[in-house]
This record gives sequence, structure tokens and C-alpha cells, in this order.
Amino acid sequence: MFKHKNHLEKIYTISDVEILISTMNRDSLDFLLPMFSFSHFSNFTILIINQTTSEKVLTSDYSNVRVVNSLERGLSKSRNLAFENAIGKILVIADDDVVYQEEFIDKIITAYNKFPRAAAINFCAINSDRNLMKNYPSHSKEDLNTFDILNTSSIEITLNRSILEHEKIQFDENFGLGAIFEMGEEAIFLFDFKKKNKKLLFEPQIIVKHENLSSSDKKSIPERYYIQGALFTRIFKNNYIFWIFIKLFFDLKQRKIEFRNIKNALECTKKGHQKFERMQYENK
Repeated sequence: MFKHKNHLEKIYTISDVEILISTMNRDSLDFLLPMFSFSHFSNFTILIINQTTSEKVLTSDYSNVRVVNSLERGLSKSRNLAFENAIGKILVIADDDVVYQEEFIDKIITAYNKFPRAAAINFCAINSDRNLMKNYPSHSKEDLNTFDILNTSSIEITLNRSILEHEKIQFDENFGLGAIFEMGEEAIFLFDFKKKNKKLLFEPQIIVKHENLSSSDKKSIPERYYIQGALFTRIFKNNYIFWIFIKLFFDLKQRKIEFRNIKNALECTKKGHQKFERMQYENK
């Protein structure tokens, strides 16, 4: 159990935080300017993974901003390469189209000084209208449940690098943009921590703004359920169909799916499940 402290020990400081940004085909650092609108990006410790071609590389003249150019493709591969090259004690997972909010690092540091043994702490994101991106819990949570994890976006996640490296946890490269199954990598990643009984927390503090729809919002119902079939098999194994029906219930309730689409959704789920199972068999 965590012990709350009246006066927090300064275990972590601002210099311990490193922001890991995944991007593609960049040859200039200008994209960082809107991401850190309240202060120049060189004031932060940043690692950029730029997936690109050999003809279009990104360089940095700032000591605090490091760049790794990679010829690979896939968001999860980009995240994992960032982990391999990270130097910060606390890691912030970032996309190249987010806008960090003033004092975001102070909020992160405060949380980790309060819970220094947390493996991951999730925070809140807002949209371009400055409304919360989803229905977050109104209070801190010291143990994320299944629904919390399934509802997590990568830009909300921060990590304790020492625990990450000790447990040798990575993103599953079969999931995420550019992979075979183009969603769900965040949930798998956090569930892998949970299966090792590591602490996953939530703090109701806003750290970032994101203006675009998520990749899952752009997918059709058949595409989403195909991926969910694989995703839930990866996480829940033989229990996957139970969680598919839970998802169907919520999608019906929120009118994301109509009754007439249920049969097709379940057929797509089965195809995703079978595809993942075949992949597992072939990799043995």
C-alpha cells in the first residue's frame, strides 16, 4: 500500500522528466513550437523518434532535445525505440500534435513525489474547446481498473522508467498505428504492468490538449470490432468474448452501434480473434 505524506519528499525534480515524441518525416524542429506555446521547447528534456527515410533526417542543435531517426514504421515501434534511448526518470508519452499546458511538469512531479513507486500515472487531456476529452474520475485513483485502462489514451500516460526497465515491458508491436491491428496498444501496455501487480494511478490534473479525433474514432464499426477481437484476445485470452459483449452493451447504450449491426460486429470480432490466434501459433 502507498503511504501518504504530509510533506512530500523531493524525490523527483523537473529535470527528471523527459518527453518522448513520436513523429514522421520531419526535417525541422519547428513542429515543437506550438506543442510548448508557453515556453521554448529547448527548456524541456525531449527525445524525438522521427520515422523517416534516409533522404529526410532531423537534427537538433539543442542539448536538451535529442533526435533518433528511424527507417522503421509503426507507432508502437516508435514508442519502444524511445524507451530504449530514454534517459529521464519520469517519461511522458507524446504525439506530435498535442499542446502541453502550463505547469504540466509540476503536476507530474507532484504526483510522482506523492507516489514514487507508481509504475504509471495517467492524467487528463482537454480538446480544442478546452473541455475534458472524456469522462475522467473526479478524484485520484490508486489502482486503475479494467474500464480505466481500456479508456486510456497514450497522451495521458506517464511512466516510471526504472520500473519500466526492470519489468522489461514494451508496447506490443502488433498493435497501434501502422501495425496489423491499428488500435489498443495503450491498453495492452498498461495491462502488462497490471498483470505484474505494478501500481497504475490516475490524477485528475490536466496536462495536455489534443485537437484531433483519435484513430479509433475514424474507424468503421467492422474495423473497430475486428481489432477489438484481437485486442481482447491479447488481454483477456479465453475470456475475450465476455468483454466483447460488455463493449457491445456500452456501444448500444451510447448509440455508437445499432442493433442491426450487432451480427456483423460479432463476425468481425471472430475474424480478429482468429487472426491473432493464428499469429500467436505461427510465432511459437
